[in-house]
Order: sequence, then structure tokens, then C-alpha cells
Amino acid sequence: MENLQKAVIRFRDERDWGKFHNAKDLAISLNLEAGELLENFQWKSSEEATETKFQDIKDEIADVMIYLLLLCDRLDINLEEVVHSKLVKNAEKYPVEKSFGRKAKYTEL
Repeated sequence: MENLQKAVIRFRDERDWGKFHNAKDLAISLNLEAGELLENFQWKSSEEATETKFQDIKDEIADVMIYLLLLCDRLDINLEEVVHSKLVKNAEKYPVEKSFGRKAKYTEL
């Protein structure tokens, strides 16, 4: 993960774009890219979208990840650490014995 983030930061810095990357605008951009990812599925089944738009889906997933890494850099967040921490919290909310094979929200378990 660290090497990936360094590559993204290097790409940004080579273009002197860091001065434009405040937390608010990065969060907005992250969501805009997530919206572009969703566009690939609009009016299609999951199967149709992945059959006909797979390369576009991969590109948009990459854009989402790039903005997420940039936002983490700007806010000095270690993405790997916060994901592991969130998994621990989610394990408490969704214990295997209550949630296995169920789609219910933790408040309904």
C-alpha cells in the first residue's frame, strides 16, 4: 500500500498539483469518481455492466483509489491502519455467529 501511495504522490508532485489538493476538494473528487463508477452500472444488470464496461469500471476504481490515497496523505491517515481498526469494530458489530449468511444491519441482528 505504501508503494502505491508513494507512486500517486510522485505523480501529483511531478505536476505541482498538491497545492490544489485540500481535504474538501479531494473528498469531493473522490465522490465524483465514485459517481462515475456507478454510471457504468446505470440501467444495466451487474452482469451486463461487467461484460460491456469492464475496462471503464477498472479505470474508475483506480480513480477512486487514487483520490482516497491522496486524501489520506493530506490528512496524514495511514489507510492500512484505519482499515484494520474498522475491521475490528465491524467484527464486534457483526459477530460471525449472528451475521453469517445474513444481510441484516447490525441493529437488526
